[in-house]
Amino acid sequence: MSIPTRAFAHMRLTVTNLERSRAFYDALFGLPVAFEVPPNADEATREQFSWLFGGLVYQLGDSLFGLRPVGKDTFDEDRVGLDHVSFAVASRDDLDAALTQLDQLGVSHEEVKDIGAGYILEFRDPDNIALELFAPKG
Repeated sequence: MSIPTRAFAHMRLTVTNLERSRAFYDALFGLPVAFEVPPNADEATREQFSWLFGGLVYQLGDSLFGLRPVGKDTFDEDRVGLDHVSFAVASRDDLDAALTQLDQLGVSHEEVKDIGAGYILEFRDPDNIALELFAPKG
């Protein structure tokens, strides 16, 4: 019998510099923060949020998207683990608007590509993690 999954509940990326990554993802997506340790948290509150490992979690629709600082390392999609993260957008027009936003933020990117089932826009975060935006056709 299969486990009846229906979606991803959450994803957490490990990053080398939380402040830099947070600034990047805030500027790009402007997602609300769902969980983070309050700045003036007491020890009991810090313990309660220990599962964040010093990071934070954003609300992304019905899912969660987190960042966790881990120090020095380099992302490589050719190693076992993560290849890339794809974020859904509603339309090709959203990808065209994203091109402008990426340019304004100084983020290098590919051009929008037609992959048959939809369109993708590829770029990388400050830790060189491969990201894309996907828009379905139609």
